[in-house]
Amino acid sequence: MSKPLVAIVGRPNVGKSMLFNKLAGKRLSIVEDTPGVTRDRLYADTDWNGRTFTIVDTGGIEPQTSSEILLFMRHQAEIAIDTADVIILVTDIRTGVTAADMDVANMLLRSKKPVVLAVNKMDSIGINDPSIYEFYNLGLGEPIALSAIHGHGTDDILDACVSYFPPEEADEENDDCIKVALIGRPNVGKSSLVNHILGEQRVIVSDVAGTTRDAVDSYFENEQGRYLFIDTAGIRRRSRINDKVEKYSVMRAELAISRADVCLILIDALDGITEQDTKIAGIAHESGKACIIVVNKWDLVEKDSKTMDKMRADIQRDLSFMSYAPILFISALTGQRVDRIFEIINYVNDQSNMRITTGMLNNVLADATARVQPPTDRGRRLKIYYMTQTGIKPPTFVIFCNSIELFHFSYQRYIENQIRSVFGLEGTPVRLIIRQKGDK
Repeated sequence: MSKPLVAIVGRPNVGKSMLFNKLAGKRLSIVEDTPGVTRDRLYADTDWNGRTFTIVDTGGIEPQTSSEILLFMRHQAEIAIDTADVIILVTDIRTGVTAADMDVANMLLRSKKPVVLAVNKMDSIGINDPSIYEFYNLGLGEPIALSAIHGHGTDDILDACVSYFPPEEADEENDDCIKVALIGRPNVGKSSLVNHILGEQRVIVSDVAGTTRDAVDSYFENEQGRYLFIDTAGIRRRSRINDKVEKYSVMRAELAISRADVCLILIDALDGITEQDTKIAGIAHESGKACIIVVNKWDLVEKDSKTMDKMRADIQRDLSFMSYAPILFISALTGQRVDRIFEIINYVNDQSNMRITTGMLNNVLADATARVQPPTDRGRRLKIYYMTQTGIKPPTFVIFCNSIELFHFSYQRYIENQIRSVFGLEGTPVRLIIRQKGDK
């Protein structure tokens, strides 16, 4: 259903982050000779031989440790192993097979996941260090010589990973399936909404906050389309996350956002917008996801003719950075307006995938600059040459001008509003990238 996931694991300081950066094609992970620099998991999309997939970098695994940070990193790696389709185990030719390598290999063998064994730091070209044969003792098959710093051997590793992927046709069959993540604070009714949609007790529902630990995938199909609902654990303030298991729930929820096409941001109608709601919405916004604000438990609110308008105004004030998101008032318990969710999901997903021709964009741009003149500074005026769309999910536009410094944020917002007024783009963030003439 989703892109294959490849996890890079191994003990500390064997070169996992260097390999991750090489495969990702950019420096995303911090690389240092100090063990334990990478603590959180990092994700990046890449492709090889026509297959697109996600790679994840993990902190080093220390099988025997009492350090809280190292234990945290180990659990992070275990989550990556659990969710991965293929695992790359990175080892170090300079140290040979260590007891920690053996422990990690045994962990991977128990997982029964396909493993590609990489022996790193073989930096001499054309010389096959006979020490590589020692790594057969790990019981993970043929070791592949790798120099993460130079990139030698990465093609062999990628070939091996792709060979374990499911057939591409299986993924293509589900291209029309919209992935929907339900996110929000604990106990706002995410699991109740999933159960109502599915018509069954798919997810445990309890008034105890934090009942849902993992991100749970549920497939659903009706006359309006095909959907994958991802029910996530509630996201609390990090300062309030004391339970170690719940820490990993937050990580899985953030991963669910990265997997999703559309995010349903659930808000408790009784509590209104809280500071944590704004942070959760901010994660989805910064991730460029199409969003719908769903106000749940509306059946429990004492209402008059102005209650809904007041709540809508409060949401638009507190979540002003995502004024593009439609707002829906529902009750997961009674089913009130739940059937409207599918129509809005389809709509915002289409908006997020919208492509606009360069000619139409520049007509809008010319009209916008004629209405409101570009800003000036010390007698120098901003000149905007042209605009073109470079991506979707979210719609991304590059604007070429004579000076980035003159292109004030307020004028960027004005241009964005003009684009939205003509083309809609409701429910989705819009990215504007400013390029100065002569920049590559």
